[in-house]
Amino acid sequence: MAFKALFIAHSPDADYKNHRNVIDTGMYILYSIVVRTQEEAVQVSKDYRHNESIEAIILCPGFKHGDVAEIFEALEGKVSVNVSRGDGPSGKISAEARKKAGYRK
Repeated sequence: MAFKALFIAHSPDADYKNHRNVIDTGMYILYSIVVRTQEEAVQVSKDYRHNESIEAIILCPGFKHGDVAEIFEALEGKVSVNVSRGDGPSGKISAEARKKAGYRK
């Protein structure tokens, strides 16, 4: 039985039905999806819990504390919800890169 995790990232031009991928090593299955909105992130999280029996979610740094809590609550506290964040300088580098790419702050 494999450990199953879902990585969710934001992008203003994402179509979560098309912008997705799966890596399966046999012992680890990592689903990755890019969503446009928090509402899509919540729905995708619920869908993957129900359909794929994921055990963990990893969120990109763009998710705020309230977003994380909303996803955790939507999954009834039965899936680990984590945020991938760097240190202070790394956060600034990432923020500048997103700004250049046209993301909202």
